[in-house]
Amino acid sequence: MISFQLTDEQKAMQTVAREFTEKEIIPIAAEYDEREEIPWHVVKKAHEIGLMNMSVPEEYGGQGIDALTAAIVSEEMAYGCLGINGTYGANELALAPILIAATEEQKMRFLPDFCATPKLAAFGLTEPDAGSDVANIQTTAVLDGDHYVLNGNKCFITNGGVAGIYTIFASVDRSKGFKGLTAFVVPADTPGLSGGKKEKKLGDRASHVGEVILQDVRVPVENRLGKEGDGFKIAMQTLDTTRPGVGAAAVGVARRAFEEARKYSMQRVQFGKPIAANQAIQFMLADMAMKIDAARLLVWRSAQYLTLDKQVSMEGAMAKCFAGDVAMSVTVDAVQIMGGSGYMRDYPVEKLMRDAKILQIYEGTNQVQRMVIARHILKP
Repeated sequence: MISFQLTDEQKAMQTVAREFTEKEIIPIAAEYDEREEIPWHVVKKAHEIGLMNMSVPEEYGGQGIDALTAAIVSEEMAYGCLGINGTYGANELALAPILIAATEEQKMRFLPDFCATPKLAAFGLTEPDAGSDVANIQTTAVLDGDHYVLNGNKCFITNGGVAGIYTIFASVDRSKGFKGLTAFVVPADTPGLSGGKKEKKLGDRASHVGEVILQDVRVPVENRLGKEGDGFKIAMQTLDTTRPGVGAAAVGVARRAFEEARKYSMQRVQFGKPIAANQAIQFMLADMAMKIDAARLLVWRSAQYLTLDKQVSMEGAMAKCFAGDVAMSVTVDAVQIMGGSGYMRDYPVEKLMRDAKILQIYEGTNQVQRMVIARHILKP
């Protein structure tokens, strides 16, 4: 049976996230966008009330929330600020390889201590010459006794340089392409690991995105996730699980832009009447509302599939791709409806438009999502 009715628990979590966003995120979002800094006090408060590490099971110190509930929470917090939400969201991305591939001993060794305090995590996959093409990763992992020695540079890493723990993907044999890719858990205090340049971004500015530099970083064999060569599979499974959350964040951004434009259109008077009385504006708002609802339904379907342990590669790609495109189109239309005011920083929609662009790019560009979808629909 298909139901669109949220459970009492989901409604409660939605309310907690919505109230937190209204009280803690919205009032400071513009300031931290301007400063291009993480609001650490908000991170601490989010941790205190259980809005971080949501997918980590309770026995390891997390919240143990199902994927659909987590998507509902992500929409609410991205409504306030995509960058702040992405700071927490990076934990879900970075810890997913541990949840997917770690042994029980590894989970107990890494997760409870990490989740006990408000720490950030980082997912170290992307490099200057290896974004979607992960087979071209240059970072190497050379076995030396009971340690691997890692060397390489990662770029565009959310929480890179400020994280407490990293999941790093490196090649044990570059001649094997993606079959040489291997995943490692690397604590931030490991000698040789450091943060490099912090990126100056168009949007998403309240998150810290930077380089991660690995210079002769010695990682114990027991910190390897799975076997040598399992890295590609782990990375792809990770992205399958996190794309619904990206789609949910996109819905939050789009919904905020729509609501700001709707409110403005009912207050702005031109030629003796609110601009909302004009059919041209009404049709724009109607299209925006339809797109947002359609995007949310795709997100909820993919998140529910995750909750039911179903294969979600195509559905997650659809949700991320469609919702990301919707966020971009809706924020652009919101600026248009608000005219000159929408273009100014006195109103939030210009920030929402800048933020929305990254939703079509990170965790696999929307062109790559279409490739994933096409592979599935063209299978014999």
